[in-house]
Amino acid sequence: MENEDFLLHKLKHRDIKPTAVRLLILQQMMRGNQAVSLPDLERFLPTVDKSTISRTLSLFLLHALIHAIDDGSGAMKYAVCDDDCECVPQDEHTHFYCTECHRTFCLKHIAVPKVELPDGFQLKNINYVIKGLCPECSEKNARRI
Repeated sequence: MENEDFLLHKLKHRDIKPTAVRLLILQQMMRGNQAVSLPDLERFLPTVDKSTISRTLSLFLLHALIHAIDDGSGAMKYAVCDDDCECVPQDEHTHFYCTECHRTFCLKHIAVPKVELPDGFQLKNINYVIKGLCPECSEKNARRI
């Protein structure tokens, strides 16, 4: 298992009781550099019940261990937050959705542009998604030409 101490730290930091299934789901979510959907996790973890995965994602969201991304694909995607993230608008970052391979990436180094809202409006969260081709798909398309 990918550095179990690291995974245990991530759960403990967010006051989540570690269980074998929670560790397994978190480990799977941290593979690669892309966000995952519930169907992705079901496919990657065929021995784990769908409702257990769904409840675990809800728990992780409640404790700000992960954040949800609506990339317009029709399936909510989820990514693990950094330890210093509180999932407030100031922590929001840009996401990139590849229109070719349908993967979603967190671009943590690109902040969401500041938006001045009219009086009376109160910001709760931001979903900033850029769509295009990821480097892998860009390269594949360039080779076809």
